[in-house]
Amino acid sequence: MVNGGILLISKRIQDIQLSSTLAATQKTRELKAEGRDIISLTVGEPDFDTPKYILDAANKAIYEGKGHHYTDSAGIAELRQAIADFHQKHDFVSYEMDEIFVSAGAKLILYYLFQALVDEGDEVLIPIPYWVSYSEQIRLAGGVPVFIETDPENGFALTEELLDRYTSDKTKLLVLNSPSNPSGAVFNEEQLRIIGDYCVRKNILIIADEIYYKLVFNGAKSQSIASLSEEIRQQSIIVNGMSKAFAMTGWRIGYALGSKKVMQAINKIASQTSGNAAGISQYAALAALTEGSDFMEENRKLFETRLNAAYPLVKDLPGFKLYEKPMGAFYLFPECSEAAKMTGYDTVDAFTMALLEEAHVGLVAGSGFGMPKHIRFSYATSTEEFAEGVQRIKTFMEKHRAK
Repeated sequence: MVNGGILLISKRIQDIQLSSTLAATQKTRELKAEGRDIISLTVGEPDFDTPKYILDAANKAIYEGKGHHYTDSAGIAELRQAIADFHQKHDFVSYEMDEIFVSAGAKLILYYLFQALVDEGDEVLIPIPYWVSYSEQIRLAGGVPVFIETDPENGFALTEELLDRYTSDKTKLLVLNSPSNPSGAVFNEEQLRIIGDYCVRKNILIIADEIYYKLVFNGAKSQSIASLSEEIRQQSIIVNGMSKAFAMTGWRIGYALGSKKVMQAINKIASQTSGNAAGISQYAALAALTEGSDFMEENRKLFETRLNAAYPLVKDLPGFKLYEKPMGAFYLFPECSEAAKMTGYDTVDAFTMALLEEAHVGLVAGSGFGMPKHIRFSYATSTEEFAEGVQRIKTFMEKHRAK
C-alpha cells in the first residue's frame, strides 16, 4: 500500500531506533570506502578470523554432505548435546536436549524470547547501561522497558534496593547482561545470588545475556547465574553463543538454555520465521565447543592483554573519566562530558561525530546505551591500532583546547 508514492511503514517500525552500534560501524565503513584513514574502535567482534580447527571441521562437514539440508528448527541434536556438555563442564549445571534451542545468533534468540514472553503492557527491567537492542526488541513485542539507573562509581551494581525501587505489579522480566556491553562490568557470585533470589521471590523471569561470560580478566570469575541454585536456574533463561569466545560472529550461531515450555514457544516462532540456523554453521559450532578449550583460553588471554594496555591510555585522556577497571567483554565506557565541553561541543554525541570526521577515530556514543555522557571504546583490535586511535583523540583535543 502506498500513499503519494511513499510506502506506509508500520507504526511499530517507525517507533524503533536503528542500532547505534551498527550505525556507527556503517558510518565508519563508508568513510573508509571513501579512502579516509579511519581507525574503528566501534565494532564488538574479534579482529581476527575464525580459528583453523573450526574452518577444517566446517570444510569436512561440507564434503561429507552435512548441513546441506534443513535441520530441526531447534538445531541439530549433536550441537545441542555439545552445548549441554559444555555448560555441565564449565558451570556444573545440567540441561536436557529439549531445554536447549539454537538459532541464527544470540540477537535473534533475544528477539524470539521477548516475542514469546512479553504481552502488551508487560514491564521489563533493564539496568543502565544496556546493550542497544534490548529496549527496541521489547517495544516490538508490545512491552515497556523500565530502565534501572545504576551508579558507575559503584561498578554499575544492581542491588536489591534498586530492584525494589523499579519493580511493579506489571514487572515480568529482568534482562541481565554480565559481563556487560558496554561497561565491561562483571557481577560477582554474591551480587548474582542477590539478584537471582530476589527474582525467585518476586516471580520475575531472568533473561541472562551471557554472551561474553568466557571473556573475563585479571582474576575475575566466569559465573552463569543458572549455576547458583536450582530455583534460580528454573527462573532463568540463559542466552549465549559462539560469536565472542570463538571469533565466529559471521557464522551466526546463538543459543538459549531454559525451561522446556519456553524453548517450545521460541521453536514455534522459529518454525514460522527463520527456520533453522545455517547447517554448516551448526557443524562449525559443534567443533568449536568440542575441540576449542585451548583456543578459548588463548582468546581470553589476548583480550586481557589488550584491556591492560588500553585502560591506562583512555584513563589518561583529558576530560575522560573511567571508574573501576572493567573485568570482562572488550569495551571501555568512559564518561566524556568534560572532554566534549573542553573542545567546544554541547553534547557527547556531537563530540563523538567530530572525532570520527576530523580525528578519523570511530567510536559509539553512549546515548544508544542509555548513558549520553559516555562513549564506548572497543579494544577488540590490536594494541598498536588502539594506541594510535587514542593518540589521534589526544591530538584532536590539544588542537581544539588551544582555540
